[in-house]
This record gives sequence, C-alpha cells and structure tokens, in this order.
Amino acid sequence: QVQFVESGGGLVQPGGSLRLSCAASGGIFSIYDMGWYRQAPGKQRELVAIITNGGVTNYADSVKGRFTISRDNTNNTVYLQMNSLKPEDTAVYYCKNVPGLYWGQGTQVTVSS
Repeated sequence: QVQFVESGGGLVQPGGSLRLSCAASGGIFSIYDMGWYRQAPGKQRELVAIITNGGVTNYADSVKGRFTISRDNTNNTVYLQMNSLKPEDTAVYYCKNVPGLYWGQGTQVTVSS
C-alpha cells in the first residue's frame, strides 16, 4: 500500500520560508493527484494545495501567491515551497494522494517571532 513520509518542517520567523517534502512509496506515484493539508490545534484539517498527475495546481485562497506545490515523479516526491510565512500558517502539514485513505505522520510548521 502507498505510504507517505513528510519532512522539512520547523520553526521559522514570520516572513521566512520552508520547503516541505513528501516521499511516497508502495504505489504508482505518477498517476496520483497529490494534496498538501494542514491542521492546527482545535481546527479541522484543510486542503492547502493540490497538484494533479498532469501537473495542474490549485491552492487555498489563504496561501495563494505564497506557497508552491510541485512534484518529482522520478523521485516519487511532492514538495510544498512555503514563502512569506505567517503565524496563521502554524500547523501540522500532511500529504496524501487524492483519492486516498492513508496519511503520513505529518511535519510540524511553527511560525513565530
């Protein structure tokens, strides 16, 4: 079964940048639509970015112009480049194929001064 391992999170100041990685294994990565999601304490998990198997991207309004999702099918990896980070971006970030049932462990992003 497909598995995902997220990495790249950390503590950054407002206005800073991070690049998250999601490594997939056990599936046919190149056919998957892939999404990045996030969940802050006390809030529902939300979709923040998606990239289709054809490379079409879409973003939540809250991150448009600041985040970029990309994929590397050779390495079975999807990325989320996060720029101009805001405190409200603080959350655990997860990746998942769409459709799909299996989440990775997530990676913590904290934006604070």
